Amino acid sequence: MSRTLRYTAYVGLILGVVALPVLYAHQRAEADIEVTVTPEAADWTYALGETAQFQVSVMREGTPVEGVTARYEVGPELMPPTREGTLDLSTGTALVEGGTMDTPGFLRLRVVVDVAGEELEAVGTAGFSPEAIQPVAVLPDDFMAYWENAIAEAREVPLEPEMTRLPDLSTDAVDVFHISFQNQRRRSRIFGMLSVPTAPGTYPLVLQVPGAGVRPYSPNVGAAERGVIHLAMGIHGVPVNMEPSVYQHLYGGALANYWTFGIGDREAFYYYRVILGVIRAGDFLHSLPQADTTRYGVYGSSQGGMLALVAAALDDRITRLGAIHPAFSDHEGFLHGRAGGWPRLLSDWFPDNRNDQTIEMLRYYDVVNFARYVDVPGFYSWGFNDEVCPPTSMYAAYNSINAPKDLWVVPETGHWTYDEQWQRILDFLIDGFANGQ
Repeated sequence: MSRTLRYTAYVGLILGVVALPVLYAHQRAEADIEVTVTPEAADWTYALGETAQFQVSVMREGTPVEGVTARYEVGPELMPPTREGTLDLSTGTALVEGGTMDTPGFLRLRVVVDVAGEELEAVGTAGFSPEAIQPVAVLPDDFMAYWENAIAEAREVPLEPEMTRLPDLSTDAVDVFHISFQNQRRRSRIFGMLSVPTAPGTYPLVLQVPGAGVRPYSPNVGAAERGVIHLAMGIHGVPVNMEPSVYQHLYGGALANYWTFGIGDREAFYYYRVILGVIRAGDFLHSLPQADTTRYGVYGSSQGGMLALVAAALDDRITRLGAIHPAFSDHEGFLHGRAGGWPRLLSDWFPDNRNDQTIEMLRYYDVVNFARYVDVPGFYSWGFNDEVCPPTSMYAAYNSINAPKDLWVVPETGHWTYDEQWQRILDFLIDGFANGQ
C-alpha cells in the first residue's frame, strides 16, 4: 500500500473524552520533526526466540536531528515494562535491542525524546508468531442458546419503523432517510441514516455499525451509488442528525463511560441493548421493499468491528463482513498477564470487576466467543501499534475464526486507519455481492 495515502484518525475510543486524532506510529511537536520507532524485520514479525531490533530516528525534513536525548521502555503491550533506559541519539538515530518472547504475542518499544525542551513520544511494536496466539476466553456452554433466546424475545416487539426523507442529503440517484425502529422493548428505538438507490429494483444490504463514542452520523451516498442499500446506525437510542453539541454534552454527561453501564448483569449491561439493536437493524433492512435478502453485509471499526463480528455470528442472513481493529476481544487476557481488548474491563483500571460474577458475564460479550461462530467470508485489517485495541487481543479473535478470512496488516498504524483500508472493506462487500457472493 502506498504510504502517501491520506489517513483517517479514529476519534471514538479514547476513554472519557471526545478524542482528537492520535497518531500512535509517531507524534510531532513541530510540523517538521518526526520521531519513528520501527522494528527491523520487514513485516515487523519475528519467530519465537528471535531478538527484535528497533530503529529509532528523529528527523527534520528527512535529515537526522542531532544532539537530542531520549529515554525508552520495552515490554509486552499494555504490560509493565521489562526494561527501561536511556538512548544516545546524538546522531539522530539509534538501534535498540528490544529482546525476545518465548510465547506468541507483541513486544512494544516506547521512546520519549526531548527536542529543545519539548517531549515527543513514539512506539514501535514487534509481533512474535502472532498467527499462533490463542485466546484465553472461556466459552459458556449456553452461549449461543442465550443469544438466540434474547433475539427471539426482542423480535416479539414490533419494529414500527419511521422514515423521514432528507431532501438536502438526497440526490437524483439516492434517497436519504433519517430512520428509526423499535428494538428489544417498546419505546426503545434505534436510529440511523439510510441511503437507498432511486432506480427501481432490488439491492444488496449493507449495515455499518459504529465505533465507540456519541456523535451524529452521515449517510453513505457513495456506497448506495454503487448499487447497495446502506444503513449507518447509531446505538444510543437518540436521533443521529442533531447538532454536534448535543452529542458532546451526552458523551460528557449522561453517556459518559457508557461501556461500563450495568457491568456484572447480562441483561442490564449496556451492550445487551446494543447487540439486539444490531440484529433488529437487519430486520429493518430486510423489511424494505427494495431489499435483496440474499446478500447482506456488515462492517465497522473498533466497537464497530466488534459489532460486525457479533452480527455475523448471530444473524444467519449475513453473507459477508468487514472489521477493522475490533474491540471487546479476550477480556480475560488481563487475568493471564497479557493484553485484553478495549475497554479493558478486567484490567487494573477496573479492579472491582475482577469477581466471578462479572468475569462470567463478560464471557457472553467477548468477541472471541462470537468469532468461534462466524461462518461467512470476512476481510479484516489493523496495525501493530494500536494502543486502544491491542493486536494480541485482535489476533485472539481472528485466530478463532474458521470461515474464509483475509487479514491486511498495516503494521505502523495505531488506532487510526488509511482511507484505503475503508475502501478495501467496502470493495470486499460490494464487489463480492456483484460476483454473486
